[in-house]
Amino acid sequence: MAHKKGVGSSKNGRDSSSKRLGIKVFNNQKVKIGQIIIKQRGLIWRPLNGVFISKDFSIHAKKKGIVKFMKKKKKKYITII
Repeated sequence: MAHKKGVGSSKNGRDSSSKRLGIKVFNNQKVKIGQIIIKQRGLIWRPLNGVFISKDFSIHAKKKGIVKFMKKKKKKYITII
């Protein structure tokens, strides 16, 4: 018979790594073609002229220019001028 109780390891102590979501290029900053402007989950920011949305909902620059953020009727939009 064992005189000491068998001790297992803890089943806690795990955590997923952060996904680094959010705005990568801010208002009135210059962007290049294909540069990521925002990483998001779901359609929080919506694309307008000069930007496109990828399948993971990231918003990229379609052309060179200056980023503009705007709100219309409680919805948030991004465009490049």
